[in-house]
Amino acid sequence: MEPRRAAIQLSILAFLAGVLLVQQLAELPSLAGGVLIVPLALAARRWPRYALPLLFFVAGVCWTTYRAGLILADALPAALEGVDLTVDGRIADLPVVQERGVRFVLDVEQAFEEGRPVAIPQRLQLSVYGSAPDLSAGDRWRLTVRLRRPHGFQNPGGFDYEAHLFQQRIRATGYVRESPPAIRWAALEDDPGWLIQYRLNRFRQQLSGRIRSLLDDHPFWAMVTAFANGDDDAIPAAQWEVLNRTGTGHLIAISGMNIGLVAGIAYFLVRWLWSLPGWTVLWLPAPRVAAGGALLAALAYAALAGFAIPTQRALVMLVAALGGRLLGRRTAPSVLLALALLAVLVLDPLAVLAAGFWLSFLAVAVILFVIASLEGSGWPARLRAWGFLQWAVALGLLPVLLFLFQQVSVTGPLANLIAIPVVEIVVIPATLAGVVASLWLPDSWAALPLTVAARTLEWLWPLLEWLAQWPDALWTQHAPPFWALLASLVGVALLLLPRGYPGRWVGLIWLAPLFLARPPAPAMGELWLTMLDVGQGLAVVARTAAHTLVYDTGARFSTRFDAGRTVVVPYLRHAGVRRVDTLIVSHGDNDHIGGAASLRALLPVTQTLSSVPERLLGAAPCVSGQSWEWDGVRFEHLNPDAGSSLTGNNASCVLRIVSRHGRALLPGDITARAEHQLLLEHDGRLRAELLVAPHHGSKSSSSESFLDGVQPKVALLPVGYRNRYHHPHPAVVQRYRERGVVLADSPAAGAVEARFTSTGLELRRYRDEHRRYWHYR
Repeated sequence: MEPRRAAIQLSILAFLAGVLLVQQLAELPSLAGGVLIVPLALAARRWPRYALPLLFFVAGVCWTTYRAGLILADALPAALEGVDLTVDGRIADLPVVQERGVRFVLDVEQAFEEGRPVAIPQRLQLSVYGSAPDLSAGDRWRLTVRLRRPHGFQNPGGFDYEAHLFQQRIRATGYVRESPPAIRWAALEDDPGWLIQYRLNRFRQQLSGRIRSLLDDHPFWAMVTAFANGDDDAIPAAQWEVLNRTGTGHLIAISGMNIGLVAGIAYFLVRWLWSLPGWTVLWLPAPRVAAGGALLAALAYAALAGFAIPTQRALVMLVAALGGRLLGRRTAPSVLLALALLAVLVLDPLAVLAAGFWLSFLAVAVILFVIASLEGSGWPARLRAWGFLQWAVALGLLPVLLFLFQQVSVTGPLANLIAIPVVEIVVIPATLAGVVASLWLPDSWAALPLTVAARTLEWLWPLLEWLAQWPDALWTQHAPPFWALLASLVGVALLLLPRGYPGRWVGLIWLAPLFLARPPAPAMGELWLTMLDVGQGLAVVARTAAHTLVYDTGARFSTRFDAGRTVVVPYLRHAGVRRVDTLIVSHGDNDHIGGAASLRALLPVTQTLSSVPERLLGAAPCVSGQSWEWDGVRFEHLNPDAGSSLTGNNASCVLRIVSRHGRALLPGDITARAEHQLLLEHDGRLRAELLVAPHHGSKSSSSESFLDGVQPKVALLPVGYRNRYHHPHPAVVQRYRERGVVLADSPAAGAVEARFTSTGLELRRYRDEHRRYWHYR
């Protein structure tokens, strides 16, 4: 049996490897390779040990290619970007209320351009800005929309938003036009069809509103709602911050523990009821009836959660385990986990693009790996085992958390040691009791268990806040290279071996590269300058051998989302930067200053300079003539002059950087007027091989005389994809091209890194080096 079990597990891991291989490709492979499946299947019958894993590997490649190809074919034609389209469709999921409006997903039924039918993606992500109509899941609407292809920021260490949308089958995003007004064609209640998915989401949406009403906007109503139906969009940013810093954010996801708890309660309740006199049916043993009841309860809870990936994994494992109980068979837990992995990948091979996939399966794998070594009985032994499990899971997830998020909670094991029992024993049962009560009982009765859940969270919260406020509660560092990740997984396995195994300490050596392998850095005298992709904004990082300067920080889009937090800080951590020596904010426009507060909150900043120092606590003004030198590289401010009459964009801090291998000029948002003044005051000192185009390449900047004075070889254009200002202006682009300047813009290149080294100026475009098949060309 053991060889057979090992063969099954190895084959499923080979299927996973095939799925992963496709995700690393810039182009989908041909399905012609599928012809190998037939001879491999025949070979597997004779040589299963060798041919079966290879068969599963090829099957994984082919299945992923086929499924991904279907999604790629559902593309938005370039000609339909930015034009008014009339779209009929259904609200697919729970609408999300945001600061500036409402975001929702629409399942398209038909679309028209000026009355002519057009083909667009079947699934859209849309936003309504300002006053939004009453949007409910399942209702049919006619909307006038403007669409564009998905286009997210592309930066080292950053989040691939395009991959996220692709995994959600969303191949176009856009917004709803105010005119003509949106029309609701039909309410879900009036539709005679089954429409199970829409009715389920409508119920989830109504449940969110009912819980909020019953709890009378209690501070933790949103968290109680998340435990009930997986809807966590309303949880405040401050609460998420505490959850992330204490490593307890996983409790919000309806995952294995939650599903297992519900199934366990249902199992023992049904078994007890079935054993009562008058209930028992001899040919239906109580354990089998209880297993069926547990499956139904778990399925219902998974449906409430929207069948998220952790929920799928837990549900598949339960189906296998309880199905075995129904059939009178037992299956090893490791085989159940492997079968759950295969089932999730067959249902959705793109699940590997979600971080929750890896964290969910790895956490269970760690528990199964160590649980057999737990010894003893009685409460003291159980408490020791519980504490050991928290430490083991924290250690097991450490490499992946650092690889994916560049941070891990140090207080997580202690926080989970306390929070998990409270949530699992009190909060979730009380929440589900409230959900059931809200269906049939008066509000006063239904509110009682929900209030117990909210009050319990209120009692638990001060402890979590205290742990979150520890100075080193969150360990942050650079993302380890892939080889270090693999080595650390070996180290984790060695450290978690049962007592008595010799050489467990060697695991520390395998774990060391996770922390010691440093990202590359400039040598003495070199300058590495990176223009980050922040859309219609600017953020530039200049690094020398031992110092880092950040010039502008991109825009702030909402209280939860700004470029400083989501782009600049992840990039700096990815590069191994722990401190910013100087932050320069060129001027006060949101697309330049918006991320400054987050950057200064998340990383130490030694000094801040700006043309608007009054808007940044502790900042000093940048004035022409200021200069300093780091590691053989000179930095100098050329603008503004003290007492200058220039204001606004023209008062931007202009920075010139001179290394022994080349020069760079960062002029902020100055226009032709300030350019002319710079030429008068610094004639002959403006020359630079690299120029960040002034004011995003607007027609009011990059004058011919200025370009002749700078004489750049490379120009970087910090612009947003299909931005409403139409930057860069075609006339400006033409000026650069007439002078033979190499251009690199954010939408096409993503982050652009320019390295000034002894071999010359080297330009690296992130999108070119890290392109994946789901990225639009």
